[in-house]
Amino acid sequence: MDRITVNRPLATLGFTLVEMAIVLVIIGFLLGGLLVSLSAQIDMRNYNETKQKIAVIKEAVVGFTLANGRLPCPADPTVASGTAGAGTQKFDVAGTSCNSLEGVVPWVDLGVLETDAWGRRFTYRVTNSFSDAFALSTVSPPVSCVSVPSSSSFALCSEGDLTISDGAVSIAIRIPAVVVSHGKNGFGAYNSDGTKISDISASSQEKENSDADADFVSMIANPATYDDVVDWVSQNTLFNRMVMTGKLP
Repeated sequence: MDRITVNRPLATLGFTLVEMAIVLVIIGFLLGGLLVSLSAQIDMRNYNETKQKIAVIKEAVVGFTLANGRLPCPADPTVASGTAGAGTQKFDVAGTSCNSLEGVVPWVDLGVLETDAWGRRFTYRVTNSFSDAFALSTVSPPVSCVSVPSSSSFALCSEGDLTISDGAVSIAIRIPAVVVSHGKNGFGAYNSDGTKISDISASSQEKENSDADADFVSMIANPATYDDVVDWVSQNTLFNRMVMTGKLP
């Protein structure tokens, strides 16, 4: 018996070009959504990890102060990792005051990690009267503060000189020390090799955190204009812990 052959239309043997194009477009949308979601998850993970690192740094700063009666000085941000002096406090020639009030966290002296989740160093600034030697007896500002404790470089009447705003109004004043991560874009941050990332493209709010003055900005992250992570050591925290350990009054 002869075999009967049935000729089927070519279109029924697989996808048409139009159908393939539609499928590829759909797949593209799905993959694009997954990539955006993954990127957002990575950003959030890095942000949370950096906040945790700053919390550890703050506790280490307070612990150092309890042991030494003063805040630690910043480390020189331009010294490359692995070379002499990297991650250690820098004093003036007399060895009584910080060589500079702003630099990076002295990670070696504090026993903390050097960089944030993006691999950049933390900016760190202190108030002079909270970080100098006892012998200087500089507990001011304010001028009215004249009490000079024997086991602390600052007194219960001392005031920090750093200010934190949300970009518009002050949210914290008289702060003794501030720690900054310059976020994902890294504008104004120092790398481990001692080089600084230019902040020329930073927003005005981010530039406040890298211009080496006493004013800082802490606000809700906005990928377009602000991604810094800022936290600080308050006077109340220091005073309470110093009183509890007998360093003050």
